[in-house]
Amino acid sequence: MRISEEQSTSIENRDMSTFAAWVLEVGNAHVPMNSIEIYTDFPSKLHEDSYLKQRAILAQRNDDVDRINLQMLDMLPGEIKTYFSADSATTDRTEPCATQFIPTPEYLHSLNFPRIASHCLQLKVGVPITLLRNINPSVGLCNGTRLIVLGLERRTIRASIITGTNKGEIHCIPRIIMSPSTNKWAFILKRRQFPLKLAFAMTINKSQGQTLSKVGIFLPKPVFTRGQLYVALSRATSRAGVKILLSKKEHTRNGYTRNIVFKEVFQAL
Repeated sequence: MRISEEQSTSIENRDMSTFAAWVLEVGNAHVPMNSIEIYTDFPSKLHEDSYLKQRAILAQRNDDVDRINLQMLDMLPGEIKTYFSADSATTDRTEPCATQFIPTPEYLHSLNFPRIASHCLQLKVGVPITLLRNINPSVGLCNGTRLIVLGLERRTIRASIITGTNKGEIHCIPRIIMSPSTNKWAFILKRRQFPLKLAFAMTINKSQGQTLSKVGIFLPKPVFTRGQLYVALSRATSRAGVKILLSKKEHTRNGYTRNIVFKEVFQAL
């Protein structure tokens, strides 16, 4: 479906069909993987309109994504502006008073959650970002929307949408209050912060729905969820646009990684 939307020549159509068949073979656990990297000519091409919207690095874990994003941020010219969140906690009143834990602000600042912005948000003008919450779906500001930062103000962040039907529209993103959807503590975190995250890299799960021409897949460890590798590979529109980086220490053989496919699920169908 992703490659059928491309307007291409007969040769490109043949290559796309080959790529589609190859991705399906990966999904069936029939294809070995090799390793290379992405984001060539950075930052010389950073300000080209199509450069950032066509590429991303995908990883399994949020800590890997955060580390890659900060490395890319350091490579970009310009001054970093840091935004700190205002964190508070409400207690779970179903717990007895003696067992209620009132955390310190420093402890709250140290907490990180997959769908909540970090306490410390570092940005530069020109960086790609992704929304972590639905702000105004009617104008394209939805969870997962990718934007480019145009201005870093005190109370808002001005950014332009780079994907979807609202591409090119400029909006001012405000701070909002966010809380985790699941909670293992006797208190509920309330974090007031911009619902944004750097988007040079993103998790494989977060990338679902994205269409990219250049995809880098960072796998320091083999995938741990069924279908993750298939999802990552199918973000691209061609096989030439997929780059995979494996860690020699964590993978069983040089140039190979484990793919998790539960064929038993389909045997009774």
